[in-house]
Amino acid sequence: MEWYDFFLYGTAAALVFNRLFFPEAGELGGVLASFATLGVGFVARPFGGVIFGHLGDKFGRKFTLITTLLIMGISTALIGALPTAASIGVWAPVLLVVLRVIQGIAVGGEWGSAAAMIVESAPPRRRGLFGGWLQISGGVGTLLSTGVFSLVSLLPDDQFLAWGWRVPFLLSLVLCITGLIMRRTLKETEVFQAAQEGAPKKKSPVIEVFKRHPKELLIAAGLRLPESVTYYIVTVFTLFYTESILGMDRQVALTSTLVVVTLAIVTLPFFGSLSDRVGRRPLYLGGAILSVILPFIFFPMVETASPVLVLLAFILIINIGRDPQYGPQPSYLAELFDDDVRTTGVNVAAQVGGVIGGGFAPFIATALYGWGGLMPVTIYVAAVCALGALAAYFAPETAGRPFGKATEVAPASDGRALAAEGA
Repeated sequence: MEWYDFFLYGTAAALVFNRLFFPEAGELGGVLASFATLGVGFVARPFGGVIFGHLGDKFGRKFTLITTLLIMGISTALIGALPTAASIGVWAPVLLVVLRVIQGIAVGGEWGSAAAMIVESAPPRRRGLFGGWLQISGGVGTLLSTGVFSLVSLLPDDQFLAWGWRVPFLLSLVLCITGLIMRRTLKETEVFQAAQEGAPKKKSPVIEVFKRHPKELLIAAGLRLPESVTYYIVTVFTLFYTESILGMDRQVALTSTLVVVTLAIVTLPFFGSLSDRVGRRPLYLGGAILSVILPFIFFPMVETASPVLVLLAFILIINIGRDPQYGPQPSYLAELFDDDVRTTGVNVAAQVGGVIGGGFAPFIATALYGWGGLMPVTIYVAAVCALGALAAYFAPETAGRPFGKATEVAPASDGRALAAEGA
């Protein structure tokens, strides 16, 4: 649900918001302003991670999952009801930014809570698989948001800009109600309950996680960089580039996005499960290194303006480069932190990494393109991915690590050995 709302904004930022909320900025300026509001949501995410990470480690994962769902659903629906700049002038982009900040706070607290709950509930030897299923939620959210947007974008342009773009945002209320009914049936994990029972009264989980896990926070944030920058470059910047610069039909990039997120429904659990067998680190490091190389192949393929090559480029950089990292990610990050600060640690690290990697990636890429074409964009993406590869190189292996005090378990280079220990 939250990912439908969050990714929906990215699609609208590439196709609609520049024309309706920033009409005076010109074509490229309007796109830059629109992508800047996209980035604002990412800046808000670490604050949501801190707030709801604290609440999740204090009052439970279920509480945060229900609260973030309500906040996200309402704020997204309100975006669909916003008057445009033609109606209320400067207040239109101001209100858009405010609602985007609220969205960012909500999604910043949701993923870490969900990751902690699912990984804690999984058998030790299948945490990667269970975490991979969690990652499908992002793909399904993208699939739904892109699919609905593809349908309404078939409307004549005047109708699409007048009311069609609002429909996907207003539909979030239906998803919100459905998700609320489902999440009310959740139960807290035994790992969380055991951590709470008889535990000495501790300081704020935020203080505790920075005191106990400074290295793990840095590594976990770094692990998010490659998958985050490639995903938002592909699904947001490339959508703008193919339509506005190459003059291609918007359906080409939208359809390519639909294909790769559909394939991810298979690849993410596969790579998550594979990490249970060979370890988290080898898959993550291999995917990160691939992500350094692939931008130099991806952008020339896109620049051909061939629909087939654009689709193949999307598959190459997302399903082959990103998914070996994104599938094992929930289990990898969750296993780095102690039980009583896990939600806080995962939330804070994941959201900080998301801001650095993906938050302003479309904005930076658009600015770099305006300055020097695609090569500076390519180098930028590769450089961010290289930082992630460095984090993966220094990351410990965690597959099969027993829950408890995570730092008490010595890192091992062989994921299969650890997995055997967790049998």
